[in-house]
This record gives sequence, structure tokens and C-alpha cells, in this order.
Amino acid sequence: MITRGPEGTAAVHRMIASPGAGAPTALRIMLGAQLRRLREAKRITLEDAGYVIRASGSKMSRLETGRVGFKPRDIADLLTFYGVTDDRERETLQELARQASARGWWHDYADIMPAWLEPYVGLEEAASSIRCYEIQFVPGLLQTPDYARAVAAVGFPAGSAAEIERRVSLRMARQAVLTRPTLAHLWLVLDEAALRRPVGRPDVMRGQLRHLLDMGARSNVSLQIIPLARGAHAAAGGPFSILRFGEPDLPDVVYLEQLTSALYLDKREAVDHYLAVMERLCVEALPTPASLEMLNGMLRDS
Repeated sequence: MITRGPEGTAAVHRMIASPGAGAPTALRIMLGAQLRRLREAKRITLEDAGYVIRASGSKMSRLETGRVGFKPRDIADLLTFYGVTDDRERETLQELARQASARGWWHDYADIMPAWLEPYVGLEEAASSIRCYEIQFVPGLLQTPDYARAVAAVGFPAGSAAEIERRVSLRMARQAVLTRPTLAHLWLVLDEAALRRPVGRPDVMRGQLRHLLDMGARSNVSLQIIPLARGAHAAAGGPFSILRFGEPDLPDVVYLEQLTSALYLDKREAVDHYLAVMERLCVEALPTPASLEMLNGMLRDS
């Protein structure tokens, strides 16, 4: 039988059935967590488990943390090695593995999406809550097509018109997490500098401000602005995002994007630090009603 974590395989069944939570990236993490518990319950080392599937201990670690996928044969061999004999339990995990190996919709954009961004898009797709702080641009989930086009043109000056449109299309597709049946909640703390910095033509910025007002009125979007007049604040290190998931088997993830790479932090100590910074930012920022009023004022003045 499967060694159960919180709610055991009932959580696995929900992950398989839930439209948003069933993103392949999240399913890989869920599968890895289940297999890790099975291995640890039997006091089996990573090296011994890896030997069974013709892999190293380090690769086994990557499998258990969801960074790479399992082959069907690997799942069958590991379940046998871990003593899982119940047919229903085996089929549940094998079905989870099949769905975890599926291609996410974002794979259609592999030609323009760097490998380090792909895990984030998969996690974003599965998240129930996304909290982010941004200082330079309006974040992608709230960008208009025109604003996204202007940002892409700055970031990829040598890109063709077709490539720029592909990047805009990817950004718009990601925004479905805010309108799908199982809504993700976005809580954004936006530095006023991102709103004062012109991106594209004046009408592009006006359209972006109107869109922020419309999105800020949604029940699943919380928008706060930190005025420039507040001076220095808690997030001295730059922008970041915190993703939280509906299932306890999926740890919170902090995402830090750099120019040519990204960091994914899920150690409890690191996540707690960023959560504490985010809480301080929310205190220092204007409340949502005052933030929307600031947007209205900027729109009137534009």
C-alpha cells in the first residue's frame, strides 16, 4: 500500500482530475513526492533506488523533486522495489506518471521560450495563488497585447515581427490562469516606477492603465502600488514571485528571474524569508482602493 502523506492518494486523484492543478509540471512534483515517501518509508537510499532504474542517486533526486520525468518502466520497477502490490494503488501512480509526461500547451512555444522559463510557466499554470512584486514593468499576467509587444521589442531588439508576435501570444495565453473556471488568485505589489516609465506610445500606456483598473476590480486580483514617495522599502533585492498550490504535496516556490536564467527556491527557510518580505511590502504599499484611485489619477493626467 502507498505510504500516505496528507490525505494520501486522494490528493493524487484530485490532481489528476483538476483542470488547472493537473499541469504536467505540478503532476511531476506530486509524483516525485509520493515516490519519495515510499522510498523513505522503506529506508531505501537514493543510490539504491537509482540502481533499480539504471540511474544515479543524483538523477533519482531530480526525479523526486519533479525536475525530470519518469519513464513508465521506471515507475513499475520502483513500485515493485518499494513493495507496492495493491493494483489500484499502482494504477493510480502509473496514471499520474502518464499525465505528468504529457506535453503542456506551452511546449508549442519552445522556439521562443528559454528552457529556464518553461518550469515557471508550468508552475504558474498549476498555482492557486500567485504573489509578485515588480519594479520595472507591469507583470505579464496583467499586460495588454500592445504593452507586451512594446516590452518584447525592447527585450529582443533583433527579433523579427513574427517572433515578437509569438512572444505576445505566449504572454496572452498565460493569462488564462486568471479567467479559467478554477481561478488562480493574483496578488500584485507594483512599484509606482513601473507605471511612470513609458513603454511604447502614450496610447499604449493609457490602454495599460485602463486594463489594470479593469483587472484590479476582479475578485481574484489584488493590486497594491508602492508610491515613489515612500522611499526605500523591504524588497531591496528586486522583483520576485511566490507561487502557492492547492495541494499540500506541492511546496511553495519562489521564482527569481535573471537576464539569462532563473532561480527556483522551495526550501522552507528561503520561502519564509520572501513571504515575510512580501508581507512587509503589502503593509508599506497603498491599500487596493487607494491604489486604484492612483491609477485613475494617472489615467486622467495621461
